[in-house]
Amino acid sequence: MAYYHFAQIIQKKAETLCDKVAFKYKDLLTGNWVSVTWNEFSENILKAAAALSALGVKEHEPIGYYSQNMPQHLIADYAAYANRAIVVPMYATSTVEQVQYIVNDTQLKFIFAGEQYQYDNAFEIQQTSQYLKKIIVYSRKVKFHKEDNTSIYFDDFLAQFGNANDRETVALRTRSAKEDDIATIMYTSGTTGEPKGVILKHSNYLEAMRIHDIRLNVSKDDISFSFLPLSHIFEKAWTYYAFYKEMIVVLNHDPKLVQQTIKEVRPTIMCSVPRFWEKVYIGVQKQIETSGFVKKWLFKSAIKTGKKYLIDYKNNGKKAPAGLALKFRLFNKLVFEKLHKAIGIENGRMFPTAGAPLSNTVCEFLLSVNIPILSGYGLTETTATVACVPPAESLEIGSVGFLMPGIEMKLGENNELLVKGKTVMHGYYNKPLETAAAFTDDGFFRTGDAVAIKNGVITITERLKDLYKTSNGKYIAPQAIESKMVEDKFIDQVAVIGDQRKFVSALIVPIYETLEEYAKQNGIKYDNREELLSKKVILQMMHKRIEALQKQLPSFEQIKQFTLLPAPFTIENGALTNTLKIRRAVILERYKHEIEAMYR
Repeated sequence: MAYYHFAQIIQKKAETLCDKVAFKYKDLLTGNWVSVTWNEFSENILKAAAALSALGVKEHEPIGYYSQNMPQHLIADYAAYANRAIVVPMYATSTVEQVQYIVNDTQLKFIFAGEQYQYDNAFEIQQTSQYLKKIIVYSRKVKFHKEDNTSIYFDDFLAQFGNANDRETVALRTRSAKEDDIATIMYTSGTTGEPKGVILKHSNYLEAMRIHDIRLNVSKDDISFSFLPLSHIFEKAWTYYAFYKEMIVVLNHDPKLVQQTIKEVRPTIMCSVPRFWEKVYIGVQKQIETSGFVKKWLFKSAIKTGKKYLIDYKNNGKKAPAGLALKFRLFNKLVFEKLHKAIGIENGRMFPTAGAPLSNTVCEFLLSVNIPILSGYGLTETTATVACVPPAESLEIGSVGFLMPGIEMKLGENNELLVKGKTVMHGYYNKPLETAAAFTDDGFFRTGDAVAIKNGVITITERLKDLYKTSNGKYIAPQAIESKMVEDKFIDQVAVIGDQRKFVSALIVPIYETLEEYAKQNGIKYDNREELLSKKVILQMMHKRIEALQKQLPSFEQIKQFTLLPAPFTIENGALTNTLKIRRAVILERYKHEIEAMYR
């Protein structure tokens, strides 16, 4: 299969695939699923590309993309590539300040905006920006400001701009496109400072296509469900790969509706972050606990059998006894297949998960109930995947698998994983000092993650920049403790505290609905959430659950004090990045009084 440059890949595919479905999306007005053929996809890209040319977009010029996962987003992406322009994705949840930083850093003249929130923010920026000239809005439901005389709806943009001359300009640009052209500038979430624009060239993406072909077994019969943001390198690179492999891509517009939408889509493949599977795990555990004796026994026996058959035997390359194999097939039919159908994943062949640690408990559970997760590891700076578990290989629980083909690695100080290869970025935009610091003298990229390697299998042990050192001189990895805590059905979010402290503490956001249900069942009276979280009986119950979760941890890593918070960490309050990672500096400042109280 040819590795076409992104400037022309959709047009090349359309020549043979014609009226076959390229992607689907849900019409937000009717609620119906709409199919877009390869021919329609290609033609709309050419229209959008000509319209961009007519606007005056130049080769190698950055263009902003500030939107949810919408069909126009895909069209505009490839239209930019056809012009040899640069795609600059921004999360739909980004604030005015975050977008303004990117506008100023890249001197954006044009932004594609999705819906009202994105348009309002972009328009506010435009009023004082020396750079931003035009906003192209995807949704017709967006209401323009009265004084706005420059913005345009996307469908009007396609209809009003671009003529034969513009199409010829685009054709010339497409023919002259090179692998060395910059494809995207993707901004990191900035957990420990201001965001950095990661420069990825077309050569980075084309190499990613090549090495995934070696490692994975996917086909045009697969249905890829796109629910992570297309501004996230994991989803963006995967969606590009899905189109290259001629899969059907199905867009999920609203991440909050994923549990409903996945049942409509029934995908074979879906990229996800661990939080999705943690919620599946908690939901199943809750169902087991509230079931009658017979159903509870059935569930627990099925999971125990699945673990023994799939992990102890099959995953270790051993043939299971005939009786165990028969018992597994029975439970698979009676329990696991029904569970998969209830979630919407009964057609699932492969569910890549990355972006954060997946706890061993959750990983073991998913494998035991026959959910085909594929653990992996990567960064924006490496065009996503650095390592993953080949689908046909045994998965060592807790690991992220083997290094991808074509990538070199070695260990640096404190066992930091250092990598080199054609998928590694070409630097941080406008940041020469940060770029220099990110690489070793011999050209290896510093991932910032410490690893352990055994027989070629990579296990991430800690995020070095997040590593805490207690006042007793003990090092702790907060992410590992946090991923362990959120296995509990009462715990939604955790921020572990401990740097230069005499012991480990934690700020905990409970799952409020579950906690309120517990209070109702146990006759606990309260007037508001704050009062409920301060109840002695609630604190004692949570203490026991935390103790049970961390009994395998060394004493110095165990949480000795905790505070239950009445409001969650969110993107809006600045406690989370757009990729839902904790902003530790923000949390330390915002909750400094609660933290100090735990150490008095």
